[in-house]
Amino acid sequence: MLDFKSIFKMATISLKINKMRSMLTSLGIIIGVSAVIIMLAVGSGAREKIAKDMESMGSNLLMVRSASANSGGVRMGFGTKPTLTLKDAEAIEKGARGILAVAPYSSENKQLTYGNQNWSSSVGGTTASYLFIRNYEIMSGRNFAEDDNKNSSKVAIIGNTVATELFGDVDPINKTMRIGNVPFKIIGLLKPKGQSGMGMDQDDLVFIPITTAQKKVFGTAFPGTVSMINVKASDSDILDTTQKDITEILKTRHHIGKNQDNDFEIRNLAEMQETIKSSAKTMSILLGAIASVSLLVGGIGIMNIMLVSVTERTKEIGIRMAIGAKASDIRIQFLIESFLLSIIGGIIGVIFGVTCSKCIEMFSTMNILISGFSIALSLGFSGAIGVLFGYYPAYKASLLNPIDALRYE
Repeated sequence: MLDFKSIFKMATISLKINKMRSMLTSLGIIIGVSAVIIMLAVGSGAREKIAKDMESMGSNLLMVRSASANSGGVRMGFGTKPTLTLKDAEAIEKGARGILAVAPYSSENKQLTYGNQNWSSSVGGTTASYLFIRNYEIMSGRNFAEDDNKNSSKVAIIGNTVATELFGDVDPINKTMRIGNVPFKIIGLLKPKGQSGMGMDQDDLVFIPITTAQKKVFGTAFPGTVSMINVKASDSDILDTTQKDITEILKTRHHIGKNQDNDFEIRNLAEMQETIKSSAKTMSILLGAIASVSLLVGGIGIMNIMLVSVTERTKEIGIRMAIGAKASDIRIQFLIESFLLSIIGGIIGVIFGVTCSKCIEMFSTMNILISGFSIALSLGFSGAIGVLFGYYPAYKASLLNPIDALRYE
């Protein structure tokens, strides 16, 4: 009776004798494992990028937008008809439950100038709460003070892109730039956020007090109106209640009857974020499942080659049985060969997959995240494939009759 150590040694010797065939047999597993690693890395990287984008947008958010304007029967989209006001924002902050912060917001693209430099950017009129709601942080300088909005002060907070384009390496704090023809003192510089998931530069912007924007920069036929009101709830569980309260407050203030359409829209960003995250997770699973098909194909390749090997080594099997090897010894040897082919292919596939993932990250803008779980999953799956698809050839080999096997030519 052969012990396990001897069986393992014989299995490795058999694989070494047929090096080229062993390598080609493992090729399917190598491709399959590397595909799984790459696909999961791409999917996980995409999920992480989306999570960061969602975090940069802020959490537990409700966006209240004004109505859609109609021009010649064409609806211009929400935010084009000024139906929301600063008073609405104050009423929401005082009357809705679960409110953590409220910030009115209106924006326009304006030309910025400093010395002989100029830059076109989005200028947003808002309050100090907006930075907290949308997770912007001050890198240097300060946020708006309450008096800045009360007095319609000509002060501005700028993003990193604006600072780079207008001021270069010069510290912009306390410098004066022009928004259109109006001079503004820069009181704050924001920490960089980078691009959003939609490819928008989150650092290419300027914030000024909302009252200053209305009176001195934008100009409007409807004083006091805003295009949007941003609301941050204290907790995600209370968002629905907060949304219902806001709806009732605005319907009452705007004198909207039961059968009338609302002149505003409320977007629950938390729901949108969860939907996007769920979609990204589903896509990641789908990518992994598609890549796993390659592993199954590799497993079928192993089974075919092992069946051929059984046929070629029929006489060898007969000799071993004749000198005392049991059917279980033969079965275990072929299972070990199949497992080794698969696990070696899996290890090479992991190395190749990690290398390719790093190259993709290096030469593209894609976010790649390689996890230990994906590597362990790929190796475990490849080992299981080897045992699963190697069992039938091993079982067939163990059923050979020693006398018939010795006669086989």
